[in-house]
Amino acid sequence: MTARWLLAFVHLLGLGIGLGAVWTRARAFSGPLDPGSLRRALAADTWWGLAAFLWIATGLVRAFGPFEKGSAYYLQSGWFLLKMALLLVILVLEVAPMVTLVRWRIELKRGQVPDTLPARAFARTSTVQAVLVVLMVLCATAMARGLRFPG
Repeated sequence: MTARWLLAFVHLLGLGIGLGAVWTRARAFSGPLDPGSLRRALAADTWWGLAAFLWIATGLVRAFGPFEKGSAYYLQSGWFLLKMALLLVILVLEVAPMVTLVRWRIELKRGQVPDTLPARAFARTSTVQAVLVVLMVLCATAMARGLRFPG
């Protein structure tokens, strides 16, 4: 019982961290990208990555480990499958920002000025990801309440 509770706690903690982080990253990238906003964006991106780790690690253990309802329950749920599809979209959208921001971090450590032209696009991507996270929560609560999946 305690392990289930702690796994759920960490999973939901990751949600709070991730939603705040991706929203902060979006806001930092949406305005003029001065050194301060770039620092805020990169810090938010680090928290976004931590949240992704927490979600994926605890989600895998909860869905496929011995602590929750079991994989058969999750894999037959349309809400769970939609939630996983939304996660997949978030991860696919993250490829370009992740690769670019790693490159920017390397350039900054070398004392170089990164080409921040893609920042506005990353702001839009981050905003879309924030909306997708909220939709994932909608799916998770529907599944937890036993709502029938439409269709």
